Amino acid sequence: MEKAIGVIDSGIGGLTVAHELMRQLPKEKIIYLGDTLRCPYGPRPQNEVKEFTWNMVNFLLERDIKALVIACNTATAYTLGELKQKLNIPVIGVVQPGARAAINITKSNKVGIIGTEGTINSNVYNYALKKINPNIKVHSLACPLFAPMIEQGLLSGKSSRKIVKKTMDQMHKEIDTLILGCTHYPLIKNLIQEMLGNEVTLVSSSEETAREVSTILEVTNMLNQKVELPKHEFYTTGKNDVFIKVIKDVLGFHHNLHYPITTEKAVI
Repeated sequence: MEKAIGVIDSGIGGLTVAHELMRQLPKEKIIYLGDTLRCPYGPRPQNEVKEFTWNMVNFLLERDIKALVIACNTATAYTLGELKQKLNIPVIGVVQPGARAAINITKSNKVGIIGTEGTINSNVYNYALKKINPNIKVHSLACPLFAPMIEQGLLSGKSSRKIVKKTMDQMHKEIDTLILGCTHYPLIKNLIQEMLGNEVTLVSSSEETAREVSTILEVTNMLNQKVELPKHEFYTTGKNDVFIKVIKDVLGFHHNLHYPITTEKAVI
């Protein structure tokens, strides 16, 4: 099926998921929408996150997508069930894949989670982890400064390192696995790893989410069989300059991912 996979996020963090989809499913077209104008979603009330998420979903439905990936943990926590119920296409969130990966990795059954205030307050990861393994001890930490910092393109340097250190100093010291519970956070993965040390394994849901999408499309006979490389579409509701810069950084054009793409401003 030649229709595109739609990917939505509160900003640029979901580009890490889009990157994995492009890497694992090179024949599939991606239409990405990042709501950078209204990012972050984490501190916002649930009803507002739902409204904004539906704005993005409707934008992509107009482009006749065949599957929807909610590449935002806060939006996944608040809207996944509703979207699955109301849409007639596969809807994939980022929470369950990340939780499963953490369960497979941890040796001590002590797992940390960092995310936005909305994601942490929703307890969605706690529920997902304990549903698989009730013996897991979960240590959660909200990181309200991370997403705004990343949205500004501050992925390294003294100021970024200072913010990450001050935040991660609050995380429980006995964990052996840490879930990056926001798709923005892989963009500062090296800084987080530096503060925690190599004894802690970081889990990004991006790779696991892409694998789940691949499996679903294969089982439902929805994989694209065309040989030609697709032309991906990337939309932002905010400023285009930072968005384009991060696209180039994240999609790794230096790793032979020379896919044709377009970037446009979106009004939703």
